[in-house]
Amino acid sequence: MAKPTPRYICAACGASFPKWAGRCEACGGWNTIAEEPLAARPGPAAKSAPGRPVTFVPLAGSAAPPPRTPTGIAELDRVLGGGLVEASAVLVGGDPGIGKSTLLLQAAAVMAAAGRQVLYVSGEESIDQIRLRARRLGVAEAPIGLAAAVNLRDIAAALEQSPAALVVIDSIQTMWLDSIDSAPGTVTQVRAAAFELIRLAKSRGFALVLVGHVTKDGAIAGPRVVEHMVDAVLYFEGDRGHQFRILRGVKNRFGATDEIGVFEMTDRGLAEVTNPSALFLAERRGNVAGSAVFAGLEGTRPVLLEVQALLAPNPGGAPRRSVIGWDGGRLSMLLAVLETRCGLRLSGSDVYLNIAGGLRVNEPAADLAVAAAIASAVSDRPTHPGTVYFGEVGLSGEVRQVAQAEARLKEAAKLGFDTACLPRRLARGGRALAAPAGLRLDEIGHLADLVAHFVGADGGG
Repeated sequence: MAKPTPRYICAACGASFPKWAGRCEACGGWNTIAEEPLAARPGPAAKSAPGRPVTFVPLAGSAAPPPRTPTGIAELDRVLGGGLVEASAVLVGGDPGIGKSTLLLQAAAVMAAAGRQVLYVSGEESIDQIRLRARRLGVAEAPIGLAAAVNLRDIAAALEQSPAALVVIDSIQTMWLDSIDSAPGTVTQVRAAAFELIRLAKSRGFALVLVGHVTKDGAIAGPRVVEHMVDAVLYFEGDRGHQFRILRGVKNRFGATDEIGVFEMTDRGLAEVTNPSALFLAERRGNVAGSAVFAGLEGTRPVLLEVQALLAPNPGGAPRRSVIGWDGGRLSMLLAVLETRCGLRLSGSDVYLNIAGGLRVNEPAADLAVAAAIASAVSDRPTHPGTVYFGEVGLSGEVRQVAQAEARLKEAAKLGFDTACLPRRLARGGRALAAPAGLRLDEIGHLADLVAHFVGADGGG
């Protein structure tokens, strides 16, 4: 019998290599490659009886939507698509100390108080530490079943005998399966533990929530196959220096993706923010140059954010481009368009861009607001305090249409804005854009028209 060849697996990304190396070529991580135990490898297929043919059904048909269990936290239910689905698995990731355990303990307490059996298994904290957090959050009397364990066989034996509605595992990287000869947190252990827990959730019918660690790049640690195995993946975002926390859904088999839930960290835990636009703009000063309000869209929710730009002279050397909350490559492209197509001189200045509030913006509709903030900073003229901006900018300087314009306008009108600077409308089936009462539309066809508001002869804005 031929001797099995060794195989080496990266603990950060799960890539496989025939020999050990100090640096993973797939993800760039250092000292993350380790030999995979032979017991963890799939063996040759055993001889068995012929399989039974699979039954195929027509695509056309009807199916009832899956029953959902509300968590009692509206922002969490929004991201989940209406609540937890029975026999589903949810993976929650985020930076250390961002509030993952706090949010899940609060949700577990609400569900337990509603009469549902909830089990909370911690592999990182002791029972006393969880009780201390519960007292701080004011949920110490909630009828939650607690356990501090890492042995997956013991946990599975308890779950097989329990009619739980919700099981929280904090965290999946601490779970250990004794049949696999590797340490907890390795790729093999995380993959096997997640598979066993998800199998239990599907067979027993309870909702499973797994807490996952993240790498320094912000991705959930361990093999990406875990994200494919679960039904929903949620990321907890935010800076611990800010009080805002953003729960973003990046995968959801039972609802929309890119939905966000907004929370505020207080001394009593996480509090829901029902009107994030008002909170993000609460500290805005409308008389400062370099500031513009962006009417964004996160999932189905319109959100107004403040975009801040600052230019500083750079007498020599390469100018610096620093970005917080937006794509640095897109900023470089926009600066090139402003300089080439609109005549602004930016090559001799350092440019600093910030999305106030700690939220990261990914949609290209923010181009027009960023351009307005930069043009305001160049001319040292503030934008109109009652104006919001949204629109995508092309390489030739044209301002392109974006989705859900009416929802953005309604949110702006609700918060008292009187002007919206947006792309020029094109004839599309004769349907005109419905503007809310009291909101004036300032249509922009080219980025040069926007720059003329600040550096033109009239100096309007």
